[in-house]
Formats: sequence, C-alpha cells, structure tokens
Amino acid sequence: MNTKKSKSNTHSTIALNKKARHEYHLQDKFEAGMALQGWEIKSIRAGKIHLTESFVSIEKAEAYLLGSTIQPLNQASTHVVCDPTRKRKLLLKKRELDKLIGSVERQGFSIIPTAMYWSKNWVKLEIYLAKGKHEHDKRDAIKDRDWARDKERMMKHKV
Repeated sequence: MNTKKSKSNTHSTIALNKKARHEYHLQDKFEAGMALQGWEIKSIRAGKIHLTESFVSIEKAEAYLLGSTIQPLNQASTHVVCDPTRKRKLLLKKRELDKLIGSVERQGFSIIPTAMYWSKNWVKLEIYLAKGKHEHDKRDAIKDRDWARDKERMMKHKV
C-alpha cells in the first residue's frame, strides 16, 4: 500500500515573530534558506528556537541571521560545542541579495525575520524589508484593528 503525503502539509511553521508586524511596516517578502549544523536541526525539530529579537545583517555581500536563539538538546549535543546565538548564513540568490543590500544602504530599510518553517525537508526563513514604526503609528494600527473587530461584531449581530 503506497501512502503519499498531501501537498497541503509542505509548509509547517516552526517559529513566528509576532512582534515584527507591530514594530515595523513590512514591505517586500523574501524566502531564504539557512546554513545550519546538525544539532541545530534536531533542536528546531523539538521547537527550541526563538526569533523575537532577531534581525538580518549584511556583511561582505552575504546575509546573516543574528539574535536568534536555538537551544541545544542535551542528548543531541554531547560531543559538539554548541553556540545557541551564533550568526547563521542565509542562502539567497544573487539578485535577491543585491536588492536587499541596495534597500538597506540607500533607503534605510531593515531586514526582519517574521517566520521560520519547513519546506519539504528544508528549513526556510521568511524575511521582510521593513521600516520601523513610530509610536503614533502603532496606536493607529491598534485602533484600526479594534475598529475592524467591532465592525465585524456589529455586522454579525445585524444579520
């Protein structure tokens, strides 16, 4: 009996950076692969990753993920010295890297990771070009979200 996995389960989320949508205006979306070590993959499978304080830095025309924490598993890392906060290289195409570098250097954008997920057997990182929000922008976003929620409630009760 042959059993095949459904294609709907090809993208399963590992970690989210929910704070990013509140702190930044997100512009362009990119998908990047990551160069990881074996113990990191095992820890990611166990869900021991945090993206909330992470960001992407460009060094020597290469992109690196900084500030993320992958906690090592005790049973997986007995013979390896693990650095939970090391910088991890992002795997992007040359054209994508050029666009990111140009936007960061000329237009003052930041590169923010918003999600990490599985794409088949590969770990992918969803990153955005982003501009920081001011305090009044955050308040406006909260007001708009609350008004949309109240509007939905009113429409639901009228029907």
